[in-house]
Amino acid sequence: MGAVFVAMLRREMALAWRGRTDVLLALSFFVVVVCLFPFGIGPEANQLRAIAPGVVWVTALLASLLALPRLFEHDLRDGTLEQLLLSPEPAVVWVLAKVTVHWLVTGVPVALFAPLLAGLYDLQPEVLPLLAGTLLLGTPTLTLIGAIGAALTLGVRSGAVLLALLVLPLAVPVLIFGAGAVEAALGGVSYSAHLALLGAGGLASVALAPWACVAALRLAVQ
Repeated sequence: MGAVFVAMLRREMALAWRGRTDVLLALSFFVVVVCLFPFGIGPEANQLRAIAPGVVWVTALLASLLALPRLFEHDLRDGTLEQLLLSPEPAVVWVLAKVTVHWLVTGVPVALFAPLLAGLYDLQPEVLPLLAGTLLLGTPTLTLIGAIGAALTLGVRSGAVLLALLVLPLAVPVLIFGAGAVEAALGGVSYSAHLALLGAGGLASVALAPWACVAALRLAVQ
């Protein structure tokens, strides 16, 4: 099983490199949108600090959504998806590998770029590691929830719009806890509860989301 996971990771990383334009588009979207808010709101430091966590988290979610419709689409078109579902290897393993690579090429760069952009919002330097940490902890959950939506809307006309409608409401708790942790730190309040809830949500998503994806993918190829 571990060999299958590693083989799928290599395959998906190679595919991600070939389709790196989509990855760069998502990252560019994140950078541009985060940079636009300070220009639109003005130089008021207190106001910028207040909105910074929410802006970063919402933009990270939207950037993740840009690449999600193509998570399983290529495999469906060339017949690979059907062959993978018919193979004797556990489908959950390769689904988890695909989701892992998607997070590595979208969620991790966003988490690394966020502290660099936070200077536009006058955030204190001691809060920046927490901002990156919450994104690293919470974006896997966003990716797993998005993967379920991508599987459910696979092959559906206007699937990208339907995907957004499915994923955005489910992602609200992650946004609340992720942004809330940074806001608590800014206010001098303990943020351990927010981190614990983010971690619990991530563990629950890892345990349940791949199985839901497999069930949805089997329906899509029928």
